[in-house]
Amino acid sequence: MHFAAEENQTDTWSARNSFWVNETAPSRRRKRDRRSDPLVLCGHGMSLRIDGGTLVVREGRTHYPQEPQTYRLFPGSNDIPPRIIILDGSGSVSFDVLRWLSEQQVPLVCLNWRGEVVTVAGGTGQAVNSKNVRWQLETRADPRRRLAFAIGIIRQKLEGSLRTVADCLPDTPARRTALAITQTAIDQLAVAPPADINLLRGIEGTAAAAYFNAWRGLKIKIRETARRPVPDAWRRFDSRSSLANGRKPKNRNASDPINAMLNYAYGILQAQVQLRIAAEGFDPTIGIMHHGQRDAPAYAFDLMEPERPKVDAAVLRFVAKQEFSAADFTLRSDGVVRLSPQLARRVSTIGV
Repeated sequence: MHFAAEENQTDTWSARNSFWVNETAPSRRRKRDRRSDPLVLCGHGMSLRIDGGTLVVREGRTHYPQEPQTYRLFPGSNDIPPRIIILDGSGSVSFDVLRWLSEQQVPLVCLNWRGEVVTVAGGTGQAVNSKNVRWQLETRADPRRRLAFAIGIIRQKLEGSLRTVADCLPDTPARRTALAITQTAIDQLAVAPPADINLLRGIEGTAAAAYFNAWRGLKIKIRETARRPVPDAWRRFDSRSSLANGRKPKNRNASDPINAMLNYAYGILQAQVQLRIAAEGFDPTIGIMHHGQRDAPAYAFDLMEPERPKVDAAVLRFVAKQEFSAADFTLRSDGVVRLSPQLARRVSTIGV
């Protein structure tokens, strides 16, 4: 009986991975148009190699039975994706591949299971631009210019948050409160802007608390079985902070499905912003509003702020229209929730 139950669970997990593979609709484009959607790889046994001047990409295995798909990309072809994204998993990449990707200006983005960017390679190979880096350093060092920059990006973030709450959340007292607090914050930045960064962070923090409080109780449809039950806490959004981090509130190590999806989507956003920064010759570690710690991409965190509400809206719409299965998620022994490989792959494309 034990082995039969285990086999049934494996079949369910395999079926759900197959579902998400089919659910990811291919982009429609004319033959003369270059491909606009990224190539997303996941699973175990992925490989990228050069053969006869072409890039041969082999997907990893995410379930069994499965025959991993193989792609052959020719230099200059319109089939070349704008970027290749690797989600966790395992595999191999050669130096020849990195050289080929650099020549074709295709960045290779690697994300870990948390949705965090591990590395970005390939792409244009462009080094920093001394003029742009000088602007970063001078803006960072000048309190007035630094504050003006920070107010600008936070105003954009608040305006985006206002649209997300209005368009994607049901009418509740918490939603109405979030709309009011966010609009008040926007008006305050225009009429009576804060005198320093710390006061600005206070305005942003108050609006952010109301924003995610409006999400509280948001439901997600998850089918469970006797063999694959799910915690009650998975069925609704309670907080952006994860219960898997102990007492100190952090967003890493998501403890529910919605936060796990947000983390993956934010990871893709960070990768896109870092690519843009590199292409324009800025130093990603020199933040204006955010502080750089241990070579963290602080400037990427700056530029991500106005884009976060757009990612939130994409995740909210995705959750609203899907019915998930218990097999789509894995609960680790430390309480951390992980997405199945193919669901992570699908989530990584919803905001691009």
